[in-house]
Amino acid sequence: MPGSVPLALGLDTAGVQVPWYFRCPISLELMRDPVTVSTGQTYDRASIESWVATGNTTCPVTRAPLADFTLIPNHTLRRLIQEWCVAHRSMGVERIPTPKQPADPDLVRSLVAQGPTLPALRRLRALARESDKNRLVMATHETRAALVEVAFGATSGSELEAEAMAVLALVGLGEAEAAEVVGREERVARLGKVLAAGGPVEARVNAGAVVEAAASSSGAEARAALGAAEGVMEGLVALVEEKSHARAVRVGIRGLFALCLAKENRARAVAAGAASALARLVAEGGAAGEPERALAAVERLCRAEGGRDAVVAGAGGGSAAVAALVRAMSGRAAEHAAGALVAVVGGSEALQVEAVRAGAMSQLLLMVQGGCSERAKRKAQHLLKLLRSAWPTTDCIANSDDYLQPY
Repeated sequence: MPGSVPLALGLDTAGVQVPWYFRCPISLELMRDPVTVSTGQTYDRASIESWVATGNTTCPVTRAPLADFTLIPNHTLRRLIQEWCVAHRSMGVERIPTPKQPADPDLVRSLVAQGPTLPALRRLRALARESDKNRLVMATHETRAALVEVAFGATSGSELEAEAMAVLALVGLGEAEAAEVVGREERVARLGKVLAAGGPVEARVNAGAVVEAAASSSGAEARAALGAAEGVMEGLVALVEEKSHARAVRVGIRGLFALCLAKENRARAVAAGAASALARLVAEGGAAGEPERALAAVERLCRAEGGRDAVVAGAGGGSAAVAALVRAMSGRAAEHAAGALVAVVGGSEALQVEAVRAGAMSQLLLMVQGGCSERAKRKAQHLLKLLRSAWPTTDCIANSDDYLQPY
């Protein structure tokens, strides 16, 4: 039997041609979850959601304004597509699965209206865990505000509060709810207490996720207030060090990144051990899918008093720190790795030589010549200039100013 047809192509291989009316008008690919918009046109859900998410308010085909953004599943068309896939199975076409529909908003409102009861909160938590679509349905001010009231209730440590905090950790906070948390000292103190208590990892992870959500939806002043709260920084660092718990590490990285956007928090983070913990994580390659945020935090902490030395110590010494940062310059986090490397090697000729030996030159030249942002290119150019004295004298690049521009 021929190999499976790559349906994303829309046409062709193995003699199969996908009917045009089964293709999404946006992506021209076979629709997997066809939905109809207010103008009567049908699109693949992922494509039309992306279209709307980028700020478009018109129908891609008709260009008519979308009266609302409700997406109605086109079950008839989906069944026809599935039947077509089955009919062409002998040619390697795979049947598209039946998509799971998002949670019913009325069900979510009904559960919230039941008040603070464990069965309702557990059902909300199960829905939130199920899919991104469900979390999007649940991310309303009504739902989040109700959860905040329960999560920060009068009885600290109750099962109801723990369950509400777990749901909040999944659905996040908007600006209004973040203000309701950060604007009340006792609520911020509650988060710090849970994070620093040394209790169950899940409870600490949920509190850390709420801290990250609040910091991400707030301004510098609110971030500074969160970072100054007793136990918050130390608790997030402890999560980063939970090497056997991927979600804990991820939440710790995201929380430290969000808090370190505020300059006031950077010295606090260094004092709490964040710089050394994050550098150790980067050196070990264990950033739990968050290398960009981890390195962005490392770069910022390098600028704080004592941050550079803490990063070097956490990575296992100067040579190890340089090697880890040079390795990181090959990915999406290249800009932040380069920025951190400037701080690490800036005052040490020996480490500048180590950076050249570790292959920094090729990575930096790729950044300058490639599709990086202008800010990333400026950092790369600055680092090239800094390392110039460490280049071998026989290297033609050492005698060229082609890539050296003012930083």
